[in-house]
Amino acid sequence: MKTVEIIGYNRANLGKSEAKRLRAEGHVPCVIYGGEEQVHFYAPAILFRELIYTDQAHFVHLNIEGREFEAILQDAQFHPVSEILLHVDFLQMFAGKTIKMNIPVHFEGNSPGVAKGGTLIKKRRHLTVKALPKDLPEFITVDLAKLDFGRALKVGEIEENNFEILDSKIASVAVVEIPRALRGKSDEEEEEEGVEEGAEGAEAPAAEGGEAPTAEGGEA
Repeated sequence: MKTVEIIGYNRANLGKSEAKRLRAEGHVPCVIYGGEEQVHFYAPAILFRELIYTDQAHFVHLNIEGREFEAILQDAQFHPVSEILLHVDFLQMFAGKTIKMNIPVHFEGNSPGVAKGGTLIKKRRHLTVKALPKDLPEFITVDLAKLDFGRALKVGEIEENNFEILDSKIASVAVVEIPRALRGKSDEEEEEEGVEEGAEGAEAPAAEGGEAPTAEGGEA
């Protein structure tokens, strides 16, 4: 897995007004935890582009005024309207200790259901993985070659290579939706078959009897 280096600076004050001032100057307030102590710092927003706006997972090498940490991105908060990066949490990692990390999912291959006119629905774009740092993948590849109509690709079908996927094994990663036009055609065909079967069933008694039934006590 690739490593992104971020150079940070210790925060003297932790109030909201100070955080607002830092953002106005193009910085992002941050915190790293998971070690002996929490360290609050800030870093230039431009340094986060390769870390956050990507479809691959990365390790992070933090250099905070000479203090160095190995970490992973734990959480990123954005403004709901402007989408400005507001705050970032890092989790310190250690070589011999397992960690949990959200890993992006990459879809590859051609789905038979899509080739027939279906729509691919990606249910999960990230999966939570537990592993030693050396075994964490940059992304998880999901093959769509067997994904047809009426079938979902489940988490349990994904191969685990020295890591454990913590999401439910029965959770869907991707499905192919049948277009409404094709669903409507299928329903009409079923209805037509039902009508034909019903008509054949109604004609059967008259054909078997040979004579028309008479009222009770009457003569034919």
